[in-house]
Formats: sequence, structure tokens, C-alpha cells
Amino acid sequence: MGMINQEAILSELDEIPETTYVWHSKFEDKFRHHKHIKGQLTYVEGGVIFLYANDKSYFIPGRHYLWMPAGIEHHLQHRYRAAIVRNIYFNTDSEADNPFFDHIGIYPVNNLLLEMIKFSENWNGDIYPGTKEFDFLNTLKNILPVISKHPLPIVVPTTENQRLRPVLLYIHQHLGDNLTLESVGAANGFTERTLSRIFLASLDVSFFQYLKLVRMTKAMEKLLESDLTISEIAYETGYDSISSFSNTFFKMIGQRPSAFRELKETALGGT
Repeated sequence: MGMINQEAILSELDEIPETTYVWHSKFEDKFRHHKHIKGQLTYVEGGVIFLYANDKSYFIPGRHYLWMPAGIEHHLQHRYRAAIVRNIYFNTDSEADNPFFDHIGIYPVNNLLLEMIKFSENWNGDIYPGTKEFDFLNTLKNILPVISKHPLPIVVPTTENQRLRPVLLYIHQHLGDNLTLESVGAANGFTERTLSRIFLASLDVSFFQYLKLVRMTKAMEKLLESDLTISEIAYETGYDSISSFSNTFFKMIGQRPSAFRELKETALGGT
């Protein structure tokens, strides 16, 4: 799909505000940073994607969906094999009193929602009010707040701070090392105190909290997209023991790495 078609889709999905717009596609290109007047549900069959919005990056693993409220600038990146991406864009004007639709969220997809999303796979483009297809998709939208109570808790802040960006890149490239404020600062020309202050000022999290978030995001990525053992993943993300890695993962994600890895089989089994 070329850029012309991308631009056409971005224009088309908002052209008739009262419709629900359905778009199923191979995710072989990236949309530019954009926003739309409809709320967006995105589900990826296989693989993982990353969302960039509000100066943060969000990790969307397999068997999870993204809810993107209307009016928020964002773009998605899919880093692996082409996968089917299912996008449904809803008019949420009638949901003004429901806070669920006002916030970005990454939520698990249960069997009911998965079957409903897959049921729509032969529909594309505008779905008009008064049709059975519209009523079906409206029901799908209405159950989201009911079944989506536990958003994925991992969000990694990003920044345009030119002094800090090389430091963040360094961290991403050396995740398996024993990274400390002292070692990262020395490698990038900062004192510990200065680097600590810049992290808090630019990202609103501490150096160590940021490091943990990046390590957990990378671990989730490797659990779903590689055949490395959990021990190897722990080592590659900077942990010297499986128990330390597993405990940190459980505290931040809410399940053990082995349970999270099962999402891979579940997601692939649902394609």
C-alpha cells in the first residue's frame, strides 16, 4: 500500500462522521503521525506493535487490543512480519459520559471479543447506521468498557530533549549490561546528579524506573517474538537471575513470564 492510499484511507474514515469504518489490512507500511475524529480499536493478529502518542510509547502485545480516543495524534509501528491488522473506527459522540472512551488503553482480548472482531473480517469501509452490521459493531463498542477492566500497565515515556535522547538510545543498545547512573552518565558525559535531574525533569520518572520499563518492554517483546528461553531473555535484558527477572516482571505486568509467553501461542492459534 502506497502513501496515496494511506492518505485516502485517513481522509475516508472521517468523511462520514456517523458511520463506523472498518479496515482490515496487511500492516506493511506505516501511517504518518495523525489523528481522526473517530475512536479507534486496533487488534493485531500475530506479532506486536508499538504506539507513539502523548510523548510516550505503548507496547501492544499479541492477544491485546488498542483503544485510541478521537483527536489524539499518534502513529503505530509494527517491527516484525506482516500481520493482519484489524481497525474499527467508531463515532463516540454518544459516549461522552463514559470515561473509558477518553483514554488510551491496551487491554486483553477475551474469546468473545476475538470472535466478534473476526466476524467483521469481510466488511470494509463505511458501515451505515440502520444496518445489521452497524448494530453488531455498536454492540462490540458497547461491551468494551464492560470487559476491559485491566489495562496493560507498561508505558515508556519519550522526549524531544536533545541532551537526553542519545542517553536513551545508549540504554536501549546496552540493556544486557549492568547499567547504573554512574556508568551511563560516564558514557554520555554526565555526572550522576545531572543525569538523574534530567531524567526526572524530561521524563517524569527516575533513571531506574525508566530502565525497568524499557527492560520489561524488551522482555515482553522477546517473549512473544523470539524462541529464546526465559533464562536467556533475563540475561539479555540485564538480569543476573531468573528469579529477580520473574519477580520484577510479575510486579510490573501482573503475570509470570511463562504465562505471558502463552499469549504467543494463543494469539497465533486465533489467526
